[in-house]
Amino acid sequence: MPTNVKRSATSPTFSPEAVAAALAAAPPPQEAEKVDWDRAVVTPGGGVDATIAALRRTRGPNKHPTKVQVAIRFDRDVLEAFRASGRGWQTRMNAALREWLSTHSPT
Repeated sequence: MPTNVKRSATSPTFSPEAVAAALAAAPPPQEAEKVDWDRAVVTPGGGVDATIAALRRTRGPNKHPTKVQVAIRFDRDVLEAFRASGRGWQTRMNAALREWLSTHSPT
């Protein structure tokens, strides 16, 4: 379920000991290619895909909502029947109510 909480796009800060351990574990740079470690970012691991997924933005709130969220009670058997039909059961329930409204007066 989407959330309205925006994830931080920055990596967490690391202790000087963690940075020193990462520098010590890194292979020594070749003389031709010096590495500037001042702007290095330490990621939690898992590869590029995991890092991109962690930094990916979440979807924000709907600016022009077309539906209204309400609390409503249905009989258990009716609700179970729609839920048993799989994903999209709320859309199908909305369509069934819309079809009923087309042939009946709402009052």
